[in-house]
Amino acid sequence: MASPVSIIRCSGCGHLADPDDPYPFRCPRAGTDDTDHVLTRVLGPEVTDFPRGGQDNPFLRYRALTHSYHVAMVHGIADAEYTGLVASLDGSVAAVEGHGFRVTPFLRSAELSDSLAFSGSGGVWVKNETGNVSGSHKGRHLMGVLIHLAVMEEARLLDPRNRPDLAIASCGNAALAAAVVARAGGRRLTVFVPPDAHPGIVHRLRDLHAKVVVCPRERGVLGDPAYLRLRDELRGGALPFTTQGNENGLAIEGGETLGYELVTDLADLPGGLDHLIVQVGGGALASSCIQALREAVDLGALRRLPSVHTVQTGAAHPLERAYRRVRALLPDRPGPDAVRQATATAAAHRSAYMQAWEEPASSVATGILDDETYDWRAVVEGMLLTGGRPLVATEDLLLEANRLAVTTTGIQVDPTGSAGLAGVLELRRSGAIGDQDRVAVLFTGVRRS
Repeated sequence: MASPVSIIRCSGCGHLADPDDPYPFRCPRAGTDDTDHVLTRVLGPEVTDFPRGGQDNPFLRYRALTHSYHVAMVHGIADAEYTGLVASLDGSVAAVEGHGFRVTPFLRSAELSDSLAFSGSGGVWVKNETGNVSGSHKGRHLMGVLIHLAVMEEARLLDPRNRPDLAIASCGNAALAAAVVARAGGRRLTVFVPPDAHPGIVHRLRDLHAKVVVCPRERGVLGDPAYLRLRDELRGGALPFTTQGNENGLAIEGGETLGYELVTDLADLPGGLDHLIVQVGGGALASSCIQALREAVDLGALRRLPSVHTVQTGAAHPLERAYRRVRALLPDRPGPDAVRQATATAAAHRSAYMQAWEEPASSVATGILDDETYDWRAVVEGMLLTGGRPLVATEDLLLEANRLAVTTTGIQVDPTGSAGLAGVLELRRSGAIGDQDRVAVLFTGVRRS
């Protein structure tokens, strides 16, 4: 039997997952040393074209770039059959949520651009994810995983009568997305949440038949207690239905659909995009966007990469700290080879670069308060290769950005979802973003009562 045209490879140690491995989620060497082991989907040279299909469902439009599609083809699952499988799953999502996955809007906001004194040729483009499944971008990551599991059952590499439970650690949007997608797929889900999880979210999780486990902090124990409980559950045999790439590398691939949509829309933007500013908690969103944009450049669909910047809160910014430590390994003007070597060195000594935030944090942007940035290496490398940098936003700036986002665009985005705009405000005021620059932000989460 031929091999798929994509592979799953650990970016830390180079381990290659078996093409028929139904669970190519976590490197088997993870936890055995200090290396940052993250499984990553890598496209083979056979992939030469960026999809231009017009399907409204991104998982159909960009299916030729996904590992699940490549595995399906190798196992004799025809394109029409694969398309029907994805459409059926999306229909199940719609039955739970009221609608399925569709390409989301990406438009220049004239009022927001004018309020920040951009010229007519520059401005701020907003990718609006607040109307996506469960009200955020998180469902993209998990729908990709669900499609993979369904393909593995269709290829008879998994037995649908013996499905392990799924598990996730989250306090908000990721948990809701996981519960919707798991319910649509007919799978049991356990959600580990902190004690201050929003009561409305907890109620909705239980309404979706998810098992909710509250995880208080223990004195003297570093790290997110919900994430630590998740790790225990995974060791017990549950599957990682999570947006943390170190626990499930395929979650990054599902998130890439957002980046692919940006690429498709940027084809109509003369001169392309100068800056992309992404809010970061665990890092999966930024990692997904960076990988998608780099693949698009390799396939000739995008002329150049924008500078990718990230935003974290002043209360907790483990990515910014890791970036500074990696940057210290490099000369003033490092080339791509030097950047890749430095990040590889850092990944081989993870504990010296990415460390759990020492103190419990609180912020209006609750969704980016992860103790660690789990996908840190890909994001640090992406910033260094594109000339971007990490930004740390004060609470006042996060609140200002959210007020501006809502009043100028009319989008009911929450403070986490508009945190990228806080980065625009900082870079604009410092002069790092000029009047004619074209800037993109991602409004990733709907405001909940």
